[in-house]
Amino acid sequence: MNASSRRREQPPEPPPAGRMAGFVDEHRAGLGALVVAAVAVFLGWMAWERLGERVRGVDDLIVHPDAIELVGVAPWIRGDLKVEALHDASIADGIPLDDPELVRRLARAFAMHPWVREVVAVTVSHPAAARVEIRCREPVAMVAVPGGLLAVDAEGVVLPSDDFTSESAAAYPRVTGVASGPQGAVGFPWGDRTVEQGAALASALGPDWEPLGLVECRPHSAASAEGLSWELRGKDGRTIIFGSAPGHEQAGEPTAATKIARLRSLPHDAAGTAVAVDLRIAPEPADVVPSIPAG
Repeated sequence: MNASSRRREQPPEPPPAGRMAGFVDEHRAGLGALVVAAVAVFLGWMAWERLGERVRGVDDLIVHPDAIELVGVAPWIRGDLKVEALHDASIADGIPLDDPELVRRLARAFAMHPWVREVVAVTVSHPAAARVEIRCREPVAMVAVPGGLLAVDAEGVVLPSDDFTSESAAAYPRVTGVASGPQGAVGFPWGDRTVEQGAALASALGPDWEPLGLVECRPHSAASAEGLSWELRGKDGRTIIFGSAPGHEQAGEPTAATKIARLRSLPHDAAGTAVAVDLRIAPEPADVVPSIPAG
């Protein structure tokens, strides 16, 4: 066999390595570490997918409704304020204790309830629990509307009707002569100054409403540049001109406190009916009793 035949029978030399192959050869150790890390992350993710819900579902890591103490619910509220607030906020199934928005979400859930005037404080603790302190709105009057009554607080905010019966509603001062309906939803102001002033008057008269035998307060005259004037009607049909609502007195008009004090002291006839009077007008001063000269 000649030399040329031997050269043809020798296996061909491998081609020179490309850039990628060279990079792999030079960084084999580092790439191996990256692969190991990636596999570890993947396995961790798979484990969390299988166990994460179980871990997050542990009772001492979830603030459930039963673990929320609600302080400050007023006795005139018949419904379950806590259940309603959490349901409306879509958190009735609980909130993870590690949720960074936990306090804010609880505060907002209760602040949005129409009975809540203010969320005073929210505190959380472990095992998963929370304490929410609120201040509730207080009904002061019932506003007559077509078909029934709507409760309002002293600022004219509309309150939930479901918490009242016909009997309980009858115990509150009644505001009539309101031409408008609520301009917003329950929990928001009525949006009419007649209601706002009527509610303020009813609030001021609240403790004296029943003892004085009053059944209704209504605008005495149409609204004018001087404002609204109000009158009170008693069970016996008597009418008393009260004048401006508290805080809206005209120049020279007695204050609401002065008018209410005078209302309490009105004389009665034999039938027990108060003498008609206009509280806007100050009474004539009583005759001065002569004093005994000093000796």
